[in-house]
Amino acid sequence: MVESSSDSTLPYSYAPLAPSHDQCNIGSGDDKQQRRRSLKIGVLIFSGLMICALIVSFLDYNNQPIVVDNDGVKPNDYKLSRPPPENLAGVEVVPGSEELLFKVTRGPLYYNGWYHFFYQYNPEGAVWGNIVWGHAVSKDLIQWIHLPIAMVADRWYDFNGVWTGSATILPDGQIMMLYTGSTNESVQVQNLAYPANLSDPLLLEWVKYPGNPVLVPPPGIGKLDFRDPTTAWLTSEGKWRITIGSKINKTGISLVYETTDFKNFELLDNILHAVPTTGMWECVDFYPVSLTDTNGLDTSINGPLVKHVLKASMDDDRNDYYALGTYSEANGTWVPDNGAIDVGIGLRYDYGRFYASKTFYDQEKKRRILWGWITEGDSEAADVKKGWASLQGIPRTVLYDQKTKTNLVQWPVEELETLRHNSKEFDRIEVTAGSVVQLDVSSATEMDITAEFDIEKEALESLPVTGEKYSCPASKGAAQRGALGPFGLLVLADNDLSEQTPIYFYVVKTSSGNFKTFFCTDLSRSSIATDVAKDILGSTVPVLKGEKLSMRILVDHSIVEAFAQGGRTCITSRVYPTQAIYKDAKLYLFNNATEASVTASVKTWQIIFACEFYYSI
Repeated sequence: MVESSSDSTLPYSYAPLAPSHDQCNIGSGDDKQQRRRSLKIGVLIFSGLMICALIVSFLDYNNQPIVVDNDGVKPNDYKLSRPPPENLAGVEVVPGSEELLFKVTRGPLYYNGWYHFFYQYNPEGAVWGNIVWGHAVSKDLIQWIHLPIAMVADRWYDFNGVWTGSATILPDGQIMMLYTGSTNESVQVQNLAYPANLSDPLLLEWVKYPGNPVLVPPPGIGKLDFRDPTTAWLTSEGKWRITIGSKINKTGISLVYETTDFKNFELLDNILHAVPTTGMWECVDFYPVSLTDTNGLDTSINGPLVKHVLKASMDDDRNDYYALGTYSEANGTWVPDNGAIDVGIGLRYDYGRFYASKTFYDQEKKRRILWGWITEGDSEAADVKKGWASLQGIPRTVLYDQKTKTNLVQWPVEELETLRHNSKEFDRIEVTAGSVVQLDVSSATEMDITAEFDIEKEALESLPVTGEKYSCPASKGAAQRGALGPFGLLVLADNDLSEQTPIYFYVVKTSSGNFKTFFCTDLSRSSIATDVAKDILGSTVPVLKGEKLSMRILVDHSIVEAFAQGGRTCITSRVYPTQAIYKDAKLYLFNNATEASVTASVKTWQIIFACEFYYSI
């Protein structure tokens, strides 16, 4: 058993092993070793030269230094991050001892060979406040370089924080970054910033437009209810439009503005959309998806073979909802395909800890990428003690589901698969009702897992119609037994199953004779710690005739991201085990159904560590 942290003030022990730096060699080409860790933002305390000197003294480098494209960035602009302190949780680690809050994705874009990731960031504490814009870049969405802070709260119009924003790349290559600032009187206004030097691929310096703010709350909108401008889209008349989240009483709305220069805006008469009782809409996103193609679309694309996604983060319940619908450029409105699952009352991107998400169009690989903020599930006191809070999930591609025609599908970006190694396959394992089967894998704390399940045909045919009104959150989790479920995988489980996180399917037969499938994550026994969230998460997942039940699970110490049926339903969890860590973390198949056996085929990979680097001027 892993020894507890010596810090007895935390209510639980979660002390990760520091990665060895020989797994973080800086190399060129596909042969360089990498190890993954979820992105955490920190401030380097010791100088880069001192760290590099220590590393060179102790390690044997087998690869050549990073060779970057001829874009003006030199190999010695990078410094290897130092080992994570032993008292921090998981591989999602912040170097250094400062207390840091890492928050919402802002203004992501791909520019001159680099993916740019901006985020709300508190360099002074692991709590809300003092919000500035952090900045990191990557060539592959896996290995990241931390850059200097992009924007700070140094003007009257963003005195109380540089908040959410979005980037728009114009046809001539200019970049317009619109962002919300909270003024010295706490009024939410929209401001413009742009790169100081477009020839710099890292976009290190940003200039705030002298005429800011470019937008203030219009009549009838509260000073605290006007935030988060979207990426702009181009109309057929050559004008740019953006939408901004707000509310009127308890009705969530998205306002539409038009501009030609991003400095002068006109509010359209019609709002884009409104849904009563949903409250304040923040972090609104609006983008097209193709009905026929498997590529993503630029934000300005429209036409008969396109649907538009309207997404809003609901300030009232802190979840991200989306709906598919039709956008009319002529009157600037959007209508959902199905009003019963409108924005805020229907589909969610993710049924776990996933909020304030943002997409961008990756013009290099012709895909739309979604990033989501993963919040903590422990106490604020624990966050302050460990020195950081919150992180970003694995970037996901987003597409229209051409099979169901009712939802999106999300999937981890393909680059993640470069971190897979030590694969194992477990083919057609029978898991009888009420049984648990351990899978022979080494330490199961950093894994990529895929699984398919077959239910006995006889059990399906003989299943009686039930009036059961099942719901993942309202259920008793994996302990609630039915004829066809729950069954799935136990991740981050210890030998005696005192700690376990079940991820599972549950199938019921409705009064119409059809099957209804639920996909859930049960945190009720995920940790023996007492100050962590232990919710039961999930929702229904569409399963078409002839499809096997399938899931993919990404496990990274305290983060578990689960995808059902190719990403139709997704669940992100924060898990804080005290026993099921490192070599003591196991992986099991389980079937807690009362009647049916299932046959499972599972493939696992260990995930190697992805390095982080620091820019040095």
